[in-house]
Amino acid sequence: MRARLNLDPSQVRRARDLAARAGQPIVEIARTHTTVSVERAVLRLAGLRGADANGMPWVNHVVDAVRAAVGLEHGVALPAWHALVTQGHESLAALAAAAAHGTVAFRLPVGEDAAAARSAASAALVGGIARIDANRVRRDRLIAETADPPTPWIYLIVATGDIYEDIPQAQAAAREGADVIAVIRSTGQSLLDYVPEGATREGFAGTYATQENFALMRAALDKTSRELGRYVRLTNYASGLCMPEIAALAGLERLDMMLNDCMYGIIFRDINPRRTFIDQRFSRQVHARAGIIINTGEDNYLTTADAIDAAHTVVVSQLLNEYFGKEAGLTDGQLGLGHAFEINPAVPDSFLYELAHAQLVRELFPDAPLKYMPPTKHMTGNVFAGYLLDAFFNLCGVMTDQSILLIGMMTEGIHTPFLSDRDLALENVRYVRDAAGRLGESFVPAPGGFIERRAGQVLEESLALLRRICDDGLLNAIADGTFGITRRPADGGRGLDGVIMRADDYFNPASDILERRERAGSADPASRPASPVGADR
Repeated sequence: MRARLNLDPSQVRRARDLAARAGQPIVEIARTHTTVSVERAVLRLAGLRGADANGMPWVNHVVDAVRAAVGLEHGVALPAWHALVTQGHESLAALAAAAAHGTVAFRLPVGEDAAAARSAASAALVGGIARIDANRVRRDRLIAETADPPTPWIYLIVATGDIYEDIPQAQAAAREGADVIAVIRSTGQSLLDYVPEGATREGFAGTYATQENFALMRAALDKTSRELGRYVRLTNYASGLCMPEIAALAGLERLDMMLNDCMYGIIFRDINPRRTFIDQRFSRQVHARAGIIINTGEDNYLTTADAIDAAHTVVVSQLLNEYFGKEAGLTDGQLGLGHAFEINPAVPDSFLYELAHAQLVRELFPDAPLKYMPPTKHMTGNVFAGYLLDAFFNLCGVMTDQSILLIGMMTEGIHTPFLSDRDLALENVRYVRDAAGRLGESFVPAPGGFIERRAGQVLEESLALLRRICDDGLLNAIADGTFGITRRPADGGRGLDGVIMRADDYFNPASDILERRERAGSADPASRPASPVGADR
């Protein structure tokens, strides 16, 4: 990647230093607290799945029963495995069924009983994380057996609500050129404090994220990958009140990407900030282990705030996402930082602004698989103008070496796109990529010209905002409406009642394993990204 903007390296280093300073207090909160979803994720990684006759997952029953009996300050593992070892239950599922009926006496073990429970829990989690490790190896093998498509990867959404309708649509999209299939979630799932069970057929503007749905789509895309001779990636959403659990399920079923942003759920779903940041750290540790690329959600800020005035908030959020991601063990090749083509097309020089912003992000994060989002805010229903605007987005993406292009739909904002709309969108991006894919080689902004000056201005504004956040605190900045102009106080929002301060002897066998991998760093082969996106640039 050629540097084209003459950025001041000292400013770039300063920006990262400030992002780390702003993020450190948040990491400390995550290290000293747990949540009900983190504890449920531990049980899922140990192999507990299924639900009662009303659809409430067994993991919820166990965590709720343990919390009612002894609290969660010490974690769910010790009381759960103590009961499993000492009370004659055949399996975690049998324990969960008994807990749902109120017939388990959960206690916090001590001494030899605690040691036995620790040993049993740790063994169960070793097995679950071994499955994630095996999936990572399997992904690498399938990529080697087929082929890794060159960047930019073409990212397309399916969203019928019915997993059995999503599958043929996803396979058809892959045959027409899509490299990444995103199964968008049912409306409102992020606000559910449980993960639905089984294959689902009645989602609302999307399909429920469940373990069975993950497995069905993964198997279908593996079949299509072999048919096409190129690996087709699968993504879903690790966000909302069940973020850690969905991350665990993604690792267990070999998804390749997950939407996982540090502030999206806070700002756009009114989920408590503390709950979100605690859940986020655990989920990203799982993603790091699984070789999953995260996609962050900075593009959403520009749907509520002005894309020129708020450009620096996108950069600041990206720097924070990078810091939080790397602290949790993610590599550069797993940081699919987001941004968007959302400047009002009526603004003079709007395309030059878009080029400046996109090139700035590319140079700030040269090794990240950047995810570039198409225009939505200023799509008016004029499908001809929309199709042209999407072409300009595709052109900006290839000129500035973006890694993942979510293709735009000319019917954006009118209806859920038809298959024909998706086919035209794929035709648009194929044409631009084939006709102008090498244009970036010759794209050199004039020294001191508009694009270079604009990029420098956004970087300076980012530094000023980071300094303010360091002084005031990130939680206060979120409460003040700094990102996406929406105010979210630290003690408000959904899910705060699910946050628990850890006791000194808190035990989480999953975190123990994941933290050891994090500390091992780059010397550990499994800490490398599954497929270095930058290799094709």
